[in-house]
Amino acid sequence: MTEKLYDRDAYLHRFTAEVTACEAVKGGYAVQLDRTAFFPEGGGQKADTGRIGGVAVTDVQEENGVIRHYTAAPLTVGERADCALDFEQRRRRMQNHSGEHVVSGLVHSLFGYENVGFHMGDSCMTMDYSGELSRTDLERVETLANEAVRDDLPIRAWYPAPEELGGFVYRSKLELTENVRLVEIRGVDLCACCAPHVKSTGEIGVIKLLDAERHRGGTRVSALCGMDALDDYRLRQDTAAEASRLLSVPRDKIAPAVERLLQEQERQKERIAALSMALAGAYAESLPATEGNLCVFDDVLDEVALRELVNLLMEKCGGVAAAFSGSDREGYRYIIGSRHVDLRAHAREINAAVNGRGGGTSAMIQGRANMSADQLRHYLEFVRF
Repeated sequence: MTEKLYDRDAYLHRFTAEVTACEAVKGGYAVQLDRTAFFPEGGGQKADTGRIGGVAVTDVQEENGVIRHYTAAPLTVGERADCALDFEQRRRRMQNHSGEHVVSGLVHSLFGYENVGFHMGDSCMTMDYSGELSRTDLERVETLANEAVRDDLPIRAWYPAPEELGGFVYRSKLELTENVRLVEIRGVDLCACCAPHVKSTGEIGVIKLLDAERHRGGTRVSALCGMDALDDYRLRQDTAAEASRLLSVPRDKIAPAVERLLQEQERQKERIAALSMALAGAYAESLPATEGNLCVFDDVLDEVALRELVNLLMEKCGGVAAAFSGSDREGYRYIIGSRHVDLRAHAREINAAVNGRGGGTSAMIQGRANMSADQLRHYLEFVRF
């Protein structure tokens, strides 16, 4: 059994250990040590990374009491290796995980909800609670959580003796009977947990609840703590500063400025649509009637106006009216209509001729063509149905 140094000292990040096993596995090697400070993935937290004897550790897993460190290169069984964790990563995860305990302890004590899911991702951590939490509820929890940080409460992690365990009331997702490790935040939370934690709530830093959504009858809360929360705040500040510059408004006026911009955009869309329809009418009016086919190319009209153009041209031709939009390089979007030809019956023939695909009704088909404009004009000039 590998001695779990991370249980004794969550801050230990440099140590020596003997390599007791090394076996080739898919994608690399699985290395076992006589003792380790690398925390294996568990409890919603990813595994530590770092190096063993100069070889990168990319993952750590525990199965049936065996801890395997996954590396890209082999290590020699029996050698004593200098080991090092990515300690900045470990400390940030400890800040977040301890912060989660603060939040979940408060949610449990205030509302009686259980934490039924926890995941620490690369961008934030998520906590799933068994009941619905309102915005007011979450603001209250966030305030109390940061007050707990301000009060710098001690955090204790230990394995109670079996005879002591029955005397504790603690949170746990599973029914545990042996080797139960408890993490206590005095006056806030008592929870079974296998992960490393900071020594006191003051080390967590700010606890920021980012978002919340309904999830399986309860609430999923996204949050960040400590240095990760600081990085997120800086990113949001930079984004707000750039939005402020682009909109030429103070940061606290960004939301109403965006609302005005969206309203103006909607007005412009309506105006462009009206102009497109007017242009389609003028375009159709300018073309002479014919007993054959009509073919036009346009990159100005929107899709609705282009369809209207085809509808108007259908009245001026004895064959088919075709409108194309696009380029020789990217291909063309087509709309083809007719009052005299069953286009659904001829769709396969047309698509084969224009190297494209599409379909529709007997009066109109739409699709894409992969030919040059000259080839398409030539086809429509001579084809008869």
